[in-house]
Amino acid sequence: MSMNNKQRWMGGVVLLGGGVLLAALLLKGNEEIKQVEAQPSASTSPKTQTKPKQTTEGQMVQLQPLAVDVETEKRLLEEQRRAREKAVAEQEARAAEFLAMQQQAEADAARKAAAEYAAINARRTAAQESSDNIPPELVGEAKAKNQQTNTVNKTTDTSKIDADKKAAEAKRQAEADKKAAEAKRQAEADKKAAEAKRQAEADKKASDAKRKAEAEKKAEAEKKAEAEKARELLENGDKKWMVQVALAANQANADAVVSKLRAKGYKVTTSPTSKGIRIMVGPAKDRDTADAARKKITSDSSLNMKSAWVIDWVPLDQR
Repeated sequence: MSMNNKQRWMGGVVLLGGGVLLAALLLKGNEEIKQVEAQPSASTSPKTQTKPKQTTEGQMVQLQPLAVDVETEKRLLEEQRRAREKAVAEQEARAAEFLAMQQQAEADAARKAAAEYAAINARRTAAQESSDNIPPELVGEAKAKNQQTNTVNKTTDTSKIDADKKAAEAKRQAEADKKAAEAKRQAEADKKAAEAKRQAEADKKASDAKRKAEAEKKAEAEKKAEAEKARELLENGDKKWMVQVALAANQANADAVVSKLRAKGYKVTTSPTSKGIRIMVGPAKDRDTADAARKKITSDSSLNMKSAWVIDWVPLDQR
């Protein structure tokens, strides 16, 4: 875009903006005038309203407004007129001021554009005169030198762009490789952690199973040792008097009764028979001692074993 076209464009924009602002000011003034005219007049005030008067015959006579209300209405109308004139005058003054400012701005823009145009013409004239004074061979050398310089600059710029592009590509590749390596390390760490967790759970299960098996084995050994001890006492000692308290149908029932008696402090022995598992308390030194134990057991309501009796017990393999 040439300088003259730019100046014309700027001048048109300034004129258009001024016209829009002037129109807005005029519209605002008209609205203010309409608002002032729309205000209720003093004739509608309570003082100016006519009041009916009742005559002696009962008829209503309309009275005329007082003189003071008429004067007040005239004064209010005069004040409204002066206010409208003042508003119009202020609006016209603002419009004139804006128009003057717009004209001043246009004049300044025109002077500035003329000065710039004169400077451009002066530079063009000076450049033309300097080129006319240069010999043709120097002009050619200068052109060749400028062309060579432009070619070198262009090559340098191209090389720099390629180098920057390669550097950016290398940086992106390095970042991608770094992210891939980090992802791989994280995946390996997660895999190792999961494997360690599974191994720990398996070890814990194995340890629990081992402890349980050992506990069961120990309990079985203790039970067997107790049975052997009782058998040894019954078979080889003099203590053969026993108190038979129950005959259990299965081992579970026998264990329940044995636990109840042992909780009371009794020594209990079991012996399998063809009819069930015999549960006995003892042995005792003599029958009287065994009978005293029987009475104690049958009198204990918490045991509920009223059918206990004393026997002279002999192991099955010795009968």
